[in-house]
Amino acid sequence: MTSQPSDAETVRHWWRTSIIDMEPGRIAFRGHPVEDLIGNVSFPQMIWLMVRGDVPTAEQAALFETALVAGVDHGPQAPSIAAARMAATCGVGLNNVMATGVNMLGDVHGGAGEQCAELYFDIAERIDDGAALEDAVRDGLDAWRAEYGKIVSGFGHRFHKPVDPRAPRLMALVREAAANGTVSGRYADIGEAVQAEIGRQRDGRAIAMNIDGATAVIFCELGFPAPLSRGLFCLSRSVGVLAHGWEQMQQGGRNKGPMPPQYLPLYEAKDDER
Repeated sequence: MTSQPSDAETVRHWWRTSIIDMEPGRIAFRGHPVEDLIGNVSFPQMIWLMVRGDVPTAEQAALFETALVAGVDHGPQAPSIAAARMAATCGVGLNNVMATGVNMLGDVHGGAGEQCAELYFDIAERIDDGAALEDAVRDGLDAWRAEYGKIVSGFGHRFHKPVDPRAPRLMALVREAAANGTVSGRYADIGEAVQAEIGRQRDGRAIAMNIDGATAVIFCELGFPAPLSRGLFCLSRSVGVLAHGWEQMQQGGRNKGPMPPQYLPLYEAKDDER
């Protein structure tokens, strides 16, 4: 007869984790005692350790950090920042302000890095199956548009045309990292080829690789699965959400909406009201 687990065993197996081993007087992350990590690893290295289970090299962590730094903020024109600032005028705590901003990050705003990484991985798989880079990019874009529509995540920007100032710097740092052997440079090639092909399809009109396209290159180069491109962007942007929420709290204001009160939204009467 098979013995039944004790209540204590049942409770302990309710949550299973390889991230933290914690008991009275002991805290260890991924097998590393916390006291050995404090003062010896950077915050980007700690993020990597928590998510992936190993400690990156200093060179990997430095490239990873560039993506985190680049995505921290884009001002109140970004819905996540605007929402956080509005929340800050509604009498809620700073944690609620941050949650409001982060919860605005979805497929259109903030999640594009995940979708772009999926595109890059798809193109890489086509190359592994024998396609030339140009053919893999063209077919990958066709497949993308068939599923998601004409707008390609990671490319184009409402404000920055034809260059998003963050992308060239990030791509230059990827190239440096590839030159010293930290990454392969494969996804930098793919990202730039996608950018060139979209421009060609636009009759030669250049298009910006935006922050999502550039950080997706870095995350792919470093081996992060596509969904983590979204999560890591949320982590990065939460810094800007925190800063704007705190600034708004210091400025004051009550119940600030998306436009000054002297401006009213356009009322569109229905036909039967005219």
